[in-house]
Amino acid sequence: MKSELRTDSKKFIIVDSKVSKKINKIIKNKKNVFLITVKGSEKLKSINSYWKIISKLLQKKIDRSSTIISIGGGTVGDLCGFISNTILRGVKFSLIPTTLLSQVDSSIGGKNGINSKYGKNLIGTFYQPDIVIIDPTILRSLPLKQLRTGYAEIVKHALINDKNFYIWLKKNLKNILLLKKNPLCYAILKSIKIKEKYVTSDEKEKLVNSSSRAMLNFGHTFGHALESINKYRSNLTHGEAISIGMILATKISYRMKNIRRSELDDIIYHFKQAGLPYSTKSMINNKLYKAITADKKNTNNKINLILLKKVGEAYYKRGLNITELKNLIN
Repeated sequence: MKSELRTDSKKFIIVDSKVSKKINKIIKNKKNVFLITVKGSEKLKSINSYWKIISKLLQKKIDRSSTIISIGGGTVGDLCGFISNTILRGVKFSLIPTTLLSQVDSSIGGKNGINSKYGKNLIGTFYQPDIVIIDPTILRSLPLKQLRTGYAEIVKHALINDKNFYIWLKKNLKNILLLKKNPLCYAILKSIKIKEKYVTSDEKEKLVNSSSRAMLNFGHTFGHALESINKYRSNLTHGEAISIGMILATKISYRMKNIRRSELDDIIYHFKQAGLPYSTKSMINNKLYKAITADKKNTNNKINLILLKKVGEAYYKRGLNITELKNLIN
């Protein structure tokens, strides 16, 4: 962090209020360093937040030699990436993710964006950060609920790409959530490598085969819809919504005879053991189906889902209509 502040060009640190006091101590008396404090949540990813921060940056005379540094969770990083890409047609961008979710998922790959009343992440770009600094010791201050929401994305990476990693996670779940150094660091690094593989082969999500970056959206069609109809309230975190989404996608995978009943039950049990939501009955309603139709992966008014071909491998199921989807879920 301190090395990032050594050059003479302006640095604009956009930091989550939860860690802003620590950052204030580091940047005290630093020349050309400006701090903007925000409250990290899905509500931050809005047009209003975007304009407010853009205005502050322009007032402070940001220029193309400047760097925007994001310090916070995934929502802070998503907004900062979008701002960095669009202000002055692009300035340097550094990411310091402070949650498990952002360390294993949103800080990797260059996706950014904001939400709209029509759905989540419908406005955004691809813009790779110049540097990402991941420090697992930052996670010690996180509540268990936030660790679990990050763990959901780790499990996702295992389910879509590496069965052996999933087996390892089942054995090491407790120690990961207790932030034991070796299993935690291994889980973070393994997740990053899995995501990196998809991003490298398909950075802008153009492919439709099993190498497509879209595989990383396993559970996200349903999860994003749940977040949208819940109006992005904090009672349902991103990881919790994605957990429910993954269970629904896994159930569909079972009904399509891709996986065995015992494998479905095992996955549900693991989510239960992790303290993640696993029951889907109360979530299925017309509002959910309506929100699903706005998903950005859809094409030609058809729903495209990421499903499991088997545990450890995902595929694209394209061209479902809403009636077909309801039949698979109910």
